[in-house]
Amino acid sequence: MTQSSEQSMRERRAVCLLSGGLDSSTCLAVAQREGFACYALSFDYGQRHRRELEAAARVAAAMGAVRHVTLPLDLRAFGGSALTDEIAVPKHDRVEQIESGIPVTYVPARNTIFLSCALGWAEVLGAFDIYLGVNAIDYSGYPDCRPDFVRAFEQTANLATAAGVEGRGRFRIHTPLIDLSKAGIVQLAASLGVDFGLTHSCYDPLPDGRPCGRCDSCLLRRKGFAEAGVVDPLEYAA
Repeated sequence: MTQSSEQSMRERRAVCLLSGGLDSSTCLAVAQREGFACYALSFDYGQRHRRELEAAARVAAAMGAVRHVTLPLDLRAFGGSALTDEIAVPKHDRVEQIESGIPVTYVPARNTIFLSCALGWAEVLGAFDIYLGVNAIDYSGYPDCRPDFVRAFEQTANLATAAGVEGRGRFRIHTPLIDLSKAGIVQLAASLGVDFGLTHSCYDPLPDGRPCGRCDSCLLRRKGFAEAGVVDPLEYAA
């Protein structure tokens, strides 16, 4: 057996979904802290801008992901979301103005699609651990960020794969941020040394790349940093 194959056998691998945002970057840092060799997976899914993909590449490189794959998967063919269609991104002045319910920035079945792709890559890698940076507190109403969904997908993963059916291992969907507020995520990220300046959270950035400061994602991020007592290095347009 070669040295490289022996090293591969010892390596604890995990696939980490990485959007380039605060949550997914923190999730990647948690996976690394837990001893995994991390394979980062991002999606070029027809989102309104490429800033988050640029951020994901920066984060993956800075944090030493073993490999970073950006998978082209154009969901503009379906539309149905303010992130993939000609639908205005809601803007507000305060977090309290964010409407309850499922927002128009919800991309239909996005996390189901992304997790399915991550599962396929994990099976090829011989990995049984997938990290997803969702949280159920400050989550903007997305149905595919809830614990019930994550548990259901994990069960599906073990029923729908050769590795699961043959008993070679049990797939686990790790959601270490799921019970944290945005402030809690900021504090955790700070403790893990995440470089906030590399991340991008805005749904609708300006042409020069600055976050708008008024979309739901910007407002929740700003609220999290303020409550955590941590300075956000990003320069907001408003």
